[in-house]
Amino acid sequence: MEHDASDAAEARYELVISVDARRSGQYGDAEKPRMRERIYRILDTAFAQAGVDRRALYTGDRGDGVLMAVPGRIAVTRLLGLWMVEVHESLREENSSLRVPLGLRIAMHVGPVRHDSNGINGRAVDLACRLADADVGRRLLDAEGADLVLVVSGSLYHDVVSAGGKFILPERFAPAELDLKEGEFTGWFHLPGRARPDFSRLAPQGPAEGVEGSGSSGDGPLPEGSGGKGGGPRPVDAEGRDDGPARYVAGGDLSVNRDNVYHQPVHIGRTVDSDRRKG
Repeated sequence: MEHDASDAAEARYELVISVDARRSGQYGDAEKPRMRERIYRILDTAFAQAGVDRRALYTGDRGDGVLMAVPGRIAVTRLLGLWMVEVHESLREENSSLRVPLGLRIAMHVGPVRHDSNGINGRAVDLACRLADADVGRRLLDAEGADLVLVVSGSLYHDVVSAGGKFILPERFAPAELDLKEGEFTGWFHLPGRARPDFSRLAPQGPAEGVEGSGSSGDGPLPEGSGGKGGGPRPVDAEGRDDGPARYVAGGDLSVNRDNVYHQPVHIGRTVDSDRRKG
């Protein structure tokens, strides 16, 4: 896509797509080129099958993923529907011959995007990247044994997904509130080819466990499962109300509180040996 200098100051409403590979940090230098080739082959095949000319899109390489901006003249429903189906089928075909399957996290959001000679920028771009990086997506892939998870922003869900369409099944999306660097957002998660995600199946993750990727968490205490990355899931219903327990991790000691009642033994402070106390 070509843009002249005057375009840099003008924001265009476009669909932003962020694609990230699961556990990319575990790939060695010799394996990463093959991983990247697979990602691009999957995306290119899906674009061709969906009848979308990739030359009409902005594409930026991210090392372990791809960042794309889709111009408004291409229907968002085509990307949410047919293109996602083709991505899933192409990914399954690639994984059929791999001992360790490739996993992908894909995020979508529509908003103002600015183009310049170095790429794209804007809050919409930042949000799409944060959604793809959210820890919930990683944990869903592991808990469900899936190879692909899609997350869309709340605005995209309500404006487009909720109306349904060809290959778009709103009833198979589940919302979760996320603590992102920019604040709290609702992401709607979908596992192509599977039932509506069940967040109750996600295993707890303590603060000591490392998580791949660049930092995207905000300052201050994080809910359990955040691992310092994009926040853990707090399930919400279709109207956005909190529908799950509040869990917090502080200094490695976990206390679970719901409706102002603690549901497990509570310890405040450190436990020291009795002999040490006497000394």
